[in-house]
Parts: sequence; C-alpha cells; structure tokens
Amino acid sequence: QVQLVESGGGLVQPGGSLRLSCSASGSIFSVYNMAWYRQAPGKEHEWVAAATSSGSTNHADPVKGRFAISRDNAKKTVYLQMNSLRLKDTAVYYCKAYNPFQEYWGQGTQVAVSS
Repeated sequence: QVQLVESGGGLVQPGGSLRLSCSASGSIFSVYNMAWYRQAPGKEHEWVAAATSSGSTNHADPVKGRFAISRDNAKKTVYLQMNSLRLKDTAVYYCKAYNPFQEYWGQGTQVAVSS
C-alpha cells in the first residue's frame, strides 16, 4: 500500500515557475512507476508525465519542453518542475504510483496560473 501527498501548488503568474512534490509512504517507493495527471475546471482528467521505476521519463505534448518529472528514491518523492506556465495549465494536479497490479492516487494540489 502507498500513501501519496502532493504539495507545492499555488497561484503563479503566466510565464512563472512552480515545483510540485509528491511524497510517498507505506511501501517500497522504488518499485513503483510514478506519474502526474491534472484536471482543469470542467475538463477531463489528463495525463501529464511519467517516471518509471527504472528512471525513464515521458511527458505529454502540451507540457513537453516546459515541465520535467523527476524522482528521488531515497526521499520517496517525485517532482514536477513546471516552467513557462500558461493560463491553460491551471488545474488540480495529482500524482499516481502504479505497477502492473495496482495504483494509488494522491489528493491533488491546486495550481492556478493567472495575471
């Protein structure tokens, strides 16, 4: 079992930067793949980025080149560095831990991009 807690969200101006963190407890962090998703107001749940247990990363096209997922297995934490933020990045951001057999979700952290 994995418990996930996101932090680092807040209000930021367009073009600004923010780093989200997702800290895990309750299980062996290093064996899980990790991912970030987001849900904008009135929109569908959207995949943002993933970092596998072996360290590979992948990012969705809308955030490619602006966002970067990373993980620190010693700290049991996955990060999402968000640069050049746009109004359409406004959403609740969720982290997920998963393997071929199960998945766990955090409670989400709000990111609001506004001038």
